[in-house]
Amino acid sequence: MYTSKLVAVISSVLLCAPAWSQDPSQQPDDSWIQISGTVESVATDSFTLDYGDGTITVEMDDADRDASAYQLLPDDKVTVSGLIDDHFYETTTIDARSIYVQNIGTTFYASVVDEDTPRFMLSAPVEIAEATVHGTVTSVDPEANEFTINSAARLMTVKTDKMSYDPLDEEGYQQIKVNDVVSVSGQINNDLFEGQVLEAEYVTTLSDKS
Repeated sequence: MYTSKLVAVISSVLLCAPAWSQDPSQQPDDSWIQISGTVESVATDSFTLDYGDGTITVEMDDADRDASAYQLLPDDKVTVSGLIDDHFYETTTIDARSIYVQNIGTTFYASVVDEDTPRFMLSAPVEIAEATVHGTVTSVDPEANEFTINSAARLMTVKTDKMSYDPLDEEGYQQIKVNDVVSVSGQINNDLFEGQVLEAEYVTTLSDKS
């Protein structure tokens, strides 16, 4: 069990995941995500996370989050980092690798996280409706200030109009192109897992394929 008074964020080493096939038989999943919200309800080895514009089930063994010492409660503010589990015939869930609980200032890590896995920490309050996702850029529309990414075989629209700079223009170091692998952090617009719209605050190019 590892605990910390800092929010755990995904290592850049783990962020480099491939685009997944659209073939349903391959049951695409395993896209990394970090998302914040409040606990709506708690069950054995899982809880329901309200991320501001919807809910999703988060799975983590009770033993990993030390449920005997601290029971998650409704309205607890948490930040979850883990894998989207999105099998074709099943409901989307998050397989948590770490859960930061704001009111006790502690991060619980899943037992599957190796001791040698790099961990990047930052001290920050939980922001509801904040999310970080990544995927491969499939299209770019500079005039509309948006681009799309393929994340776990889901197409997501990323809006860039509220960013402090334009990553879609022909100026500056970062110029987002089709086939780039990117990490996007920002505010959820509509339903992240259905409407697939994310208002970007930061975009990081993980792999430049242009």
